[in-house]
Amino acid sequence: MKYQHRVLGMLSLLSVITYLDRVCIAVAGPRMQDALRISPEAWGWVTSVFFLSYSAFEIPTGALGDRIGPRRVLTRVVTWWSAFTVLTGTVSSYYALLVVRFCFGAGEAGAYPNASAVIARWIPVAKRTRAWGIVWMTAQVGAAFSPLLVVPIQIRYGWRAPFFVFGVVGVVWSVASYAWFRDSPHEKAGVTQAELREIGSAPALQQHGMPWAMALRIPALWRIAGIGACYVYALGCWYCRRSLTSSGPRRMG
Repeated sequence: MKYQHRVLGMLSLLSVITYLDRVCIAVAGPRMQDALRISPEAWGWVTSVFFLSYSAFEIPTGALGDRIGPRRVLTRVVTWWSAFTVLTGTVSSYYALLVVRFCFGAGEAGAYPNASAVIARWIPVAKRTRAWGIVWMTAQVGAAFSPLLVVPIQIRYGWRAPFFVFGVVGVVWSVASYAWFRDSPHEKAGVTQAELREIGSAPALQQHGMPWAMALRIPALWRIAGIGACYVYALGCWYCRRSLTSSGPRRMG
C-alpha cells in the first residue's frame, strides 16, 4: 500500500474520532441535563460555547500548522480535545461544564485546517478532491456510529463513561500518529522515489501570510463561506434537538 493511502487512512480515522467526540455530548445530553439539573435554555449555551471557541481558534490553529507543520499541531489538537472530553465526564456543575466545553472547542479547532495541510503535502493534486471527500465522509460515519456506541455504554456504566472511553481513544491516536507520521513524504522512511514523483513537490513550511485583500474579492470564497455557515447552523440545531430529546422538564440547579 502506498504511504499516501496510509496517511489518508490516518486522517480518516482522525475524522471519525472527531465526530465521535463531538456527537457524544448530543447523545448523552438528556442524562446529563437530568443529572446536573440543566434547563433546555441553559443547555443551549453548552452547545453554543463549543462553536464560539471552535470558530475563534480555527484560523490561528490552521496558521500554526503552516508555520511548524501539521504533525505537531494535530498531536496537540487531538491530545487537548481528548483531555477535555475526559473532563466533560467529570463535571458536577453547569458552569464547570460551560468552561470545559469552551476549552474543548478551542482544542478541537484546527483539526480540519491541518488535515488540509497534510493532504496538500501527501496527496497528488489530481487526487486531493477525492481525498477530502473521503475525510468528510468518514466524519459522518463517526457521527452515525456515536449513538450506537454511546447509548450501550451509558446504559451500563452511566453518562460519564463514554467521555472517558472516547478520550482515551483520542490519546491513542495522538501517540500512534506522532510516532508514525511525518510532515512531508520526503521525511518518511520507506516512501519510494516513484511515489515521491507521483505526489510531486509539496508546499514547504512557511510563515503564514494570507492575502486577505485579494481573497475577499474572490466570489467563490463567499459562496463557500455561505455554504459552511448554513451547514454549521443546521448541524448546531441538530445537536440541540438531539440533546433535548427526552421526557420531563428540567431545571438548572
